[in-house]
Amino acid sequence: MTTICSVKFNGKTAIAGDGQVTLGEKVIAKATAKKIRRIYHDRVVIGFAGGVADAVSLQDMLEGKLESYSGDLRRAAVEMAQAWRKDPTLQKLNAMLIAFDEKDLLLISGNGEVLEPDENVVAIGSGGNFAQAAAIAMTRHASDMSAEDIAHEAVKIASGIDVFTDDKINTDVL
Repeated sequence: MTTICSVKFNGKTAIAGDGQVTLGEKVIAKATAKKIRRIYHDRVVIGFAGGVADAVSLQDMLEGKLESYSGDLRRAAVEMAQAWRKDPTLQKLNAMLIAFDEKDLLLISGNGEVLEPDENVVAIGSGGNFAQAAAIAMTRHASDMSAEDIAHEAVKIASGIDVFTDDKINTDVL
């Protein structure tokens, strides 16, 4: 379990995520996993929640679709989600992705959904609802914060509530 939160604010998009990997419901296997990555010539940033092996498979699929569609994230995400939904093997993958580039911020799920958030905030994982609520509040009321500060603080807040989220937070910004 984990928390990943991405925020588009004041012309920048940032993503933050913790590094906790749990085995079952009781064991923290690792606290410093990298769940945020740059792909497609460092022009797209992704963050994932769910099984690591599944997320890496989805990362590879998204990179392939980005290559096929010349870096068009929106088109690549839709094509990936359609393939994910239709393929019985892929349907067994247990992961969700947030992906963004300079233009788009998207949530990609295994049921074929590609969603662009209404309030330029999206969060996934066990602490996702906590992080999303915190980030939305900050974007509405803290105009002096950066997108990176908001995303980081939102995951930090989630880590104080959700036992499957730790406070070892990584961030990235485009």
